[in-house]
Amino acid sequence: MAELNTGGKKATPRIDMTPMVDLMFLLVTFFILTTSISTPQAMDITKPDKEDDLPENRLALKATKTMTVLLGKNDKVAWYMGEAGKSAPTIESFSQIEKSINENRTKANASGVAGEFTVLVKPTSGSNFKNFVDMMDELEILKVKSRQIDDDNILDSEKAFMKEQGIL
Repeated sequence: MAELNTGGKKATPRIDMTPMVDLMFLLVTFFILTTSISTPQAMDITKPDKEDDLPENRLALKATKTMTVLLGKNDKVAWYMGEAGKSAPTIESFSQIEKSINENRTKANASGVAGEFTVLVKPTSGSNFKNFVDMMDELEILKVKSRQIDDDNILDSEKAFMKEQGIL
């Protein structure tokens, strides 16, 4: 409350801040109690058992509709379309992969070859878990339905290329 002293000397008005502090605590309490906390969502990732990984149990992928993404260190990725060794991989920063996936999907769908566009993700020993999760999130955001993870079958030519570029 404000007090005014009307005697002799002119005094400065004094304001009691207690009601304002009470109001602040009431508002903070209200917002904390009415806010819903979002729960983290988990993405299901399944990999076949080792005995199911025999050549006769593998799915055949169409080379013209398959993009292979190799996750490297320092937030770098190397990708190529088709079969390994037939085309030189392109190295990009992680932030540019969305554009490349969209462009390759458009080209693959326009090629007239039947089948679904597939992204094959190969995390290497130089990559980190954050990049893998970000890549899987990016594929989910871009609605790439057919995606596979293959961290067991990284070819020697892919490893050599990545070492040569300094991202393995």
